[in-house]
Amino acid sequence: MAKEKILVVDDEEDILELVRYNLANEGYRVDCVPSGEEALIKAAELNPDLILLDLMLPGLDGLDVCRELKADPGTRHIPIVMLTAKGEDADIVSGLELGAEDYVTKPFSPRILLARLKVVLRRKRNMAPEEETVMRRDDLTIDPSRHEARVEGRPLGLTTTEFRILHFLARRPGRVFSREQIISAVKGDDYAVTERSVDVQIVSLRKKLGKSGGAIETVRGVGYRLKE
Repeated sequence: MAKEKILVVDDEEDILELVRYNLANEGYRVDCVPSGEEALIKAAELNPDLILLDLMLPGLDGLDVCRELKADPGTRHIPIVMLTAKGEDADIVSGLELGAEDYVTKPFSPRILLARLKVVLRRKRNMAPEEETVMRRDDLTIDPSRHEARVEGRPLGLTTTEFRILHFLARRPGRVFSREQIISAVKGDDYAVTERSVDVQIVSLRKKLGKSGGAIETVRGVGYRLKE
């Protein structure tokens, strides 16, 4: 069976060739483009299973590309792994907040890159069918296929991470989850993020939910739950 399609976006030809060679050698179908503008066109055309996206691109940079892909209902479902030489926390955090799944810093080991991409693709493959079902909790509607949440019909404009946390809690109303469990569920066991960042996401979620924000309860000393 043919492996997944991966779109690689980088303006350095030697990086493109290195990544293309290693991915193709693993059986993946690979397309490469050197600019952000071409990435948006190719993503819409190919509907790849994953996008490996360099942040430092001429013209439309990687963060802008990520922002546009995640804002488009036709491409927001595509996992993005950032590739960056910067290694700066601000850029990494910005990309993750925009909805990127993970990041790899240049220079990188092809074996480590492949391992990180496999984790993301495996997580995508293992998504259960029930996770795509539209859910309704009082005034709140959650549509996983559109990555969209609404309160009384009003779209909430959640980041990808905020949406995943809300979706995770809503699938098991009444059950209490620790911060570690939430991190593992929305990003994977190998994702480097602090428990404090979960608290920050919950604060933002409650604010965006407005009067429905109280549905997310804090269980002191344990974690969070969505009211039944």
